[in-house]
Amino acid sequence: MTAASADIVATASPPWTEVRHAGSLEGDYKKGNYGVGAHASISREPDYRSISAGLHGTLDLDEKNFGLLLGYAYRHDTAGRAGTPFDVFGWTLQRHDLNTGLTIVINRSTIGALQLDAMFERGNQAKPYRYVPLFAAEAAEQVPAGASVELVSALRLHARPLEALPLARDRFALTGRLAHRRGGATLRLEERLYTDTWGMAASTTDVRYSIDIGRFVTVWPRLRFHAQTGTDFWQRATVVSVAEDGAGTIPVVRTGDRELGPLWTLTGGGGVSVKLGARFTATFQVDGVFTHYLDALYLTRRNALFSALALQAAFD
Repeated sequence: MTAASADIVATASPPWTEVRHAGSLEGDYKKGNYGVGAHASISREPDYRSISAGLHGTLDLDEKNFGLLLGYAYRHDTAGRAGTPFDVFGWTLQRHDLNTGLTIVINRSTIGALQLDAMFERGNQAKPYRYVPLFAAEAAEQVPAGASVELVSALRLHARPLEALPLARDRFALTGRLAHRRGGATLRLEERLYTDTWGMAASTTDVRYSIDIGRFVTVWPRLRFHAQTGTDFWQRATVVSVAEDGAGTIPVVRTGDRELGPLWTLTGGGGVSVKLGARFTATFQVDGVFTHYLDALYLTRRNALFSALALQAAFD
């Protein structure tokens, strides 16, 4: 189990093993001021499959002091249930991504960039295994943030339907980047502003300071902060409305995904890069991730540790 498995831990699911196959292919070609690139990927699990492809083009202007980017990508996902054929149970999701950007050489030591991304999703984004607890209005008032499994089980109604989300979501993000080189160090700043048609708004700030130690070693500390609001339909405790005749109505849109609620995440860490001769570079990175859920069941905090070791080779 990892920190990404909070839902599994919270619902006391038994241990499980899963095999995932994935592959990707990408390439770029540039001649003069013009460049083109393409990528494709495919992955398959017992209960999920995904295929994607995309193209992008670049154009350098004013002796490469300005750079333009335009790209498009398509992705098709199918979510199912383990042991059930996809043609029997399969929820599809299609996504179209558009992005455009501008890179500016401000001076000999400073580069800035601005990128706009638009993502249009159509299909079912609900999780096939996620069931949503329901509450009467008076019981919902007794459910605090981080309520335990025992308390939720004692207060919820008997019915527990599958998660159901809107079938369309349009996302928009504006990202600004700035890199400044001074002496033997480089400061990189990034700010991303996000909004979507589900009512979520978010801000992500990333700062990295890379320091050269001699000709072959570079070290860097990194700090990242992300904060978001919940979606328009987010409820910590999903309430069933009761008519005058006593009949209850389950909300058409319902979710238990705490990632759709308000939260903030702080990431801190660093890494080191070492050149191993003329062609090879080894990189090691460690980050600690601390997430605080402001209005969710079961969990209020999640702590994670991420590390990566990579070896890169470059050939002319």
